[in-house]
Amino acid sequence: MFTLLRTAPSPKHPTTFSIPSHHNLTTSPPQPPQDAAFAALILKSDPQSLTRILHDPNIHWTPDSVNKTLKRLWNHGPKALLFFKTLDRHPTYTHSSSSYDHAVDIAGRLRDYKSLWAFVARMRALRVGPAPRTFAIIAERYVAAGKPDRAVKVFLSMHEHGCPQDLNSFNTVIDVLCKAKRVEKAYNLFKVFRGRFRADCVSYNVIVNGWCLIKRTPKALEVLREMVERGIEPSLVTYNIMLKGYLRAGQVKEAWEFFREMKRRKCEIDVVTYTTLVHGFGVLGEIKKARKIFDGMVEEGVLPSVATYNALIQVLCKKDSVENAVVVFEEMVSKGYVPNVTTYNVLVRGLCHAGNMDSGMELMERMKDDDCEPNVQTYNVVIRYFCDDGQIDKALDVFEKMGKGECLPNLDTYNVLISAMFVRKKPEDLLVAGKLLIEMVDRGFLPRKYTFNKVLDGLLLTGNQGFAKEILRSQSRCGRLPRQLLLLLLVSNWNVATTYREMLREANGGRGCTYSLFRCNFARLVGVLVVVKLKVSLIELTS
Repeated sequence: MFTLLRTAPSPKHPTTFSIPSHHNLTTSPPQPPQDAAFAALILKSDPQSLTRILHDPNIHWTPDSVNKTLKRLWNHGPKALLFFKTLDRHPTYTHSSSSYDHAVDIAGRLRDYKSLWAFVARMRALRVGPAPRTFAIIAERYVAAGKPDRAVKVFLSMHEHGCPQDLNSFNTVIDVLCKAKRVEKAYNLFKVFRGRFRADCVSYNVIVNGWCLIKRTPKALEVLREMVERGIEPSLVTYNIMLKGYLRAGQVKEAWEFFREMKRRKCEIDVVTYTTLVHGFGVLGEIKKARKIFDGMVEEGVLPSVATYNALIQVLCKKDSVENAVVVFEEMVSKGYVPNVTTYNVLVRGLCHAGNMDSGMELMERMKDDDCEPNVQTYNVVIRYFCDDGQIDKALDVFEKMGKGECLPNLDTYNVLISAMFVRKKPEDLLVAGKLLIEMVDRGFLPRKYTFNKVLDGLLLTGNQGFAKEILRSQSRCGRLPRQLLLLLLVSNWNVATTYREMLREANGGRGCTYSLFRCNFARLVGVLVVVKLKVSLIELTS
């Protein structure tokens, strides 16, 4: 797949790579899949024409085609839900339980809880659910929104929606809490209900993993001991979780001793164990040890998996050199392994990080030829490195390709590009930042207050009051009005001098305001007052 040209690297020109394709050069480029075409069509349609398109009798909808289209539209939540709701009125097609689960997930991400619970009620009316998976999705979305208590209530109220709780649903909800690093809450719930649901090895594994995720390995060991005391035999999964926890916490000595203890106890060490060691030691910078473990797997009778190769390629890119990572990639392909999207992503990142943007882009194109479609992480890597390299226009070109329905941008894509628009300090870049901000809000993403304020301030200071007014309306819809503006609306006679003196006192470590400090910060005061005054004017106009 890759041919490494061993040339002496130049300080100005990075090492180059030739990336030949496996496919015949006369072969026509692969056509976009049907769901990509549907997604592109839906994105261009208005609500009126969408009904006509989706209800066309020549289109045969299946649960599989609907699910794939929903996944394509995942990063445009409002359009995805419009598609789902419009198709729900189809004269002959009825949504499956899996499609409803996708819709519930999208509504939860948008924090559109009214639609979410309407979907749950509709599932029950049609007798296609809700199932335990539905409530796992809902719990995960509430936790992601910072509402873990609501997630627990959802679990406890499952039976009210015709879905009784069982051990699997119990394990799922504590897993959701642990993965969101709400481990204390998960552990408390576990202690209350472990008797009722007869907690098994999986239940204990979830809690052990939770403590390991937040690098509290002593607590994980306590749970492991408790597990044994209650007569539940730890599995190989338990030991692999514990091993990974030690490595994540940087406890190299303990990790290696734990691995040796696994061997002494005749544990049936598998490919996951070795992959964990390769990645863990590699991330900690011990590349030689990681490579030695990788090479020693076969001698122990364990063949590496694609995930093992991905782990080695990733740590070589991060801690060693992309040249060596490419050699491993070539070895992997020559042995008949089929690279997946993660393989390509880590190598694209490695090439871009080494300054080989052209090779990274070429590899990204080859993914399609090898029937491995680039995902949003692939695009984000390329966009980020183009932005870091100051090639903003190329980053925007890649972004434009994403908007055609094959792979829509996500929140990270917008945040990277908006931040990049402030690098060149050009007024036209600030207009682009404003358009990106409005687009991301329209697509259901919730920008940080910092992002809103930064774009708004930039537009105001460059004389784009009209556009700033539009941004402020979006800000108000999202509940992201800056705190200082709300205070200004509440306090009519705001004392500028007092506020400025307090600002300077804070800047001076609470020691009061000196003349030199006042002089140094005078420009800052003028800027703050100008922006605040403009914002207040805009608030009055939009209220």
